[in-house]
Amino acid sequence: MNKKLFVILSLLILAIPANGKKYYRWMTDSDMKRNPESWMLDFSKNLKWNYCHGLMLQAVLQVWEKTSEPKYFDYAYSYADTMVLADGQIKTYKLHEYNIDRVNPGKFLFTIYNATKEERFRKALELLRSQMLTHPRTADGSFWHKKVYPHQVWLDGLYMASPFLAQYGKEFNEPALFDDAAQQIVDIRKHSYDSKTGLYYHGWDESKQQKWANPATGLSPNFWSRSIGWYMMSIIDVLDFMPAHHPRRGEIIEILKELSASLENFRDPKTGMWYQVTDQMNRKGNYLESTGSIMFIYSWIKGAQKGYLDKSYEKKGKKAYNQYVKRFIKKESDGTISVTDCCAVAGLGGEKFYRDGSFEYYISEPIRDNDPKAVGPFIITSILLNK
Repeated sequence: MNKKLFVILSLLILAIPANGKKYYRWMTDSDMKRNPESWMLDFSKNLKWNYCHGLMLQAVLQVWEKTSEPKYFDYAYSYADTMVLADGQIKTYKLHEYNIDRVNPGKFLFTIYNATKEERFRKALELLRSQMLTHPRTADGSFWHKKVYPHQVWLDGLYMASPFLAQYGKEFNEPALFDDAAQQIVDIRKHSYDSKTGLYYHGWDESKQQKWANPATGLSPNFWSRSIGWYMMSIIDVLDFMPAHHPRRGEIIEILKELSASLENFRDPKTGMWYQVTDQMNRKGNYLESTGSIMFIYSWIKGAQKGYLDKSYEKKGKKAYNQYVKRFIKKESDGTISVTDCCAVAGLGGEKFYRDGSFEYYISEPIRDNDPKAVGPFIITSILLNK
């Protein structure tokens, strides 16, 4: 057997779970075992309306749609039932905080509402949509990340609100929201794109007042893989709902193609994965990071399957998925599986501890297993591949 064929067969074997269960079921069952109640997701000790819950429960509901097994719907419904009151108000949610992260959990409510037709869930969707009517914006119309982070646009925020708005526009016949979602994607390309690398800086401060902001450009100093992953997934998911005839659809697809090609230049040659600080691959302290890596793989595969990217990206994505399993998926002694090497959190600015966006900052944040920001995208990517 020649060496190339041996490598291909080895990767295929790695992509097949030893117990015969599909990875999307195995990982979902594992995370449900780790978190017996859905409100416990994201290492929660108390109830909270949280973007990670939204990300994970979207994945769980996709497993339900794939398998028709009630336990998956029930798990997601339990969180909605716990958090959404009869009048549509949401426990722990405060609109006046204008926190864009709080919009993301609304995405899984579309499926819950369509399945149950309970009016409280429609009212909750309307409440979250209403936040974006008055959410503060930059001069060009980009949403601030949070009220407490004035004039700042982070790549993360594109994923939190844009796909929600696009889906709301489709589900409730508000076509102006397609324009708004498109504007967010295009505007951040104008401000945060780096022509030398083809990558995107994590944050942009329109006021140029933050200590992390370049005084000339307002940009943060580094490329953080997960933030780029958030942006990439926002594009992929917005396109699910944007009409084929929308005048900015082609422009958005071109942004996706450009970024997809750029990311190929920053893969670790040995593992095929991406580093925490995307472009500084050989710098001491940098590490292969699982949340950003799976977001890129998801975007490549779905982008190719949907026809936004060349078919070659599906092949590249499948190979990268197999490499991901080899590098980051670990079987535990109790029969569950885990995702390793997840950056727990990263941001910019703040009061108690100022996050300056330096290389040293990004590699200093805690690394943990089974962060939902890796688990969720791994599940939905596995569904795309029927793995």
